[in-house]
Amino acid sequence: MSNKVAVLGSINVDTTYHVHRFPEPGETLAATDKSSAPGGKGANQAVAAVRSGSETYFIGMVGADSEGKFMRNALQEDHIDTTNVGNDPRHGTGTALVTLDENGQNDIMVYGGANQAMTKDVLSKSEEVMKKVDFLITQFETPQTVALEAFKMAKANGVITVLNPAPATEILPELLEYTDIIAPNETESALLTGIEITDDASLDQTAEYFRAKGVGVTLVTLGSKGAYYSTKDGSGTVPAFKVKAIDTTAAGDTFIGALISQLLPDFSNLADAITYAQRASSLTVQGMGAMPSIPTFDQVQEALK
Repeated sequence: MSNKVAVLGSINVDTTYHVHRFPEPGETLAATDKSSAPGGKGANQAVAAVRSGSETYFIGMVGADSEGKFMRNALQEDHIDTTNVGNDPRHGTGTALVTLDENGQNDIMVYGGANQAMTKDVLSKSEEVMKKVDFLITQFETPQTVALEAFKMAKANGVITVLNPAPATEILPELLEYTDIIAPNETESALLTGIEITDDASLDQTAEYFRAKGVGVTLVTLGSKGAYYSTKDGSGTVPAFKVKAIDTTAAGDTFIGALISQLLPDFSNLADAITYAQRASSLTVQGMGAMPSIPTFDQVQEALK
């Protein structure tokens, strides 16, 4: 049975411009196509969790605008509980502008809007959610002060906390004290720790850095090289699945949501959960758009055969 998961995080409408290559500074390029889809790191992770079978609750904020209605409906269509998604009357719903080249690589600019304007008030009705769930996930597209308050609430209710520190920025030291699992990619990890990841030794050094600050489990996604994990019982690297990427948007978010949907609270199946998450992410990058390309449990299981 999959976990019950709460996600505190960002909700964005993604607009993607398709180009042959990225422009140079000052250069204007013609886009070959344009598309819009629901996204945001938090929303993507929630969709990845629910499509992998988790009972999923979202805590967040949208603007009192058409984009906010669009995003709320998108989450509800995936059977995500949006009771704790508020409306901000002063700030618009978050948006992201994605430039996607023909190799599937992307550049992303994000307008935080209601996401970044979020205050601790968004948690005023979240106590009941914390009593229901096994895991709480958050990222850095919403304020860390809100994340800290949510993590404190989660720990008081025996909920396992998962921090995806993206986009990478200086972390509130107290937040790490309430973090059970931290999951950056290798670039984010280096920015956060000052440790450039070049080999197994630097990965182990990274895990020790976070462990010294109170984090029990470190996961570092390494792109085509797989994903590294470290717990009190040991460490290792799970290889990635080699596929032709069309659009890498939401690859990391899929990994996080899919992983937590399958992870046992005692972490005893961590390597297997990472394999599942790697496979889910490999399917996401073969489709276009963020949410539309996130696979279901059955699709991942079929691909794992």
